[in-house]
Amino acid sequence: MITENISIKNSCSNVIIVLVEPAGPLNVGSVARVMKNFGLSKLILVNPQCDRSCFDATKMAVHGQDILASAVIVDTLPQALQGCVRAIATIGRDYSGEIPVENPRTALPWLLETLEKPVALIFGREDRGLTNEELNYAHKLVFIPTSPEYPSLNLAAAVAICCYELSQSSSLFIDDNKSTVEIAPLDAMEAYYQELESLLLAIGYLYPHTAASRMEKFRHLYNRAYLQTGEVGMLRGILRQVEWAINRSK
Repeated sequence: MITENISIKNSCSNVIIVLVEPAGPLNVGSVARVMKNFGLSKLILVNPQCDRSCFDATKMAVHGQDILASAVIVDTLPQALQGCVRAIATIGRDYSGEIPVENPRTALPWLLETLEKPVALIFGREDRGLTNEELNYAHKLVFIPTSPEYPSLNLAAAVAICCYELSQSSSLFIDDNKSTVEIAPLDAMEAYYQELESLLLAIGYLYPHTAASRMEKFRHLYNRAYLQTGEVGMLRGILRQVEWAINRSK
């Protein structure tokens, strides 16, 4: 039993739970508790709409109060994902985009393949989830199947289900199976996307009124490729060389 707990802690220690604009202190406290149950400790709150240190939150956290106290608060989702090399977002509504939707049991083990690099599991607002723009920051999407008679799932319950699935998968990815591939952090990818969009607007490939939808397709394309840090550097070098050539021709 002790060996199992150590395995869970080691293999899930790089997983960051990200809550986007949580509104209920009871939920935030309950999330900290279930994280403690399954050996996760890193919590980031994006523009929280409640006080993590209030009585309701700390009461529900029980022995996870240290997770509440150490939770990082940021303003935006990109800030929460800085340094992360993989991200999975949860959805609780109909989705008509191009990213395939998977269930937690098949998708979440993918997060554990990179043991030494931060990875993120993103949860949206209690009432409306994540926006389409926010979903674009994720490599994969997961949906927790529920009864059609009452499909709405409480935020803390959704986190608990995902944490459980992570803990069950953790034994598959122990220390002697660490990935040697340096996948590019999401903030490095974001910098590339900004440069790419700026250049494509400048040459007329993109138009301001359609740039967002076109760039969404580029994001999906590159997210599927899991680019390495060096490869992103190469792509950014190409963009800079193209910009140089354009300025020289002028």
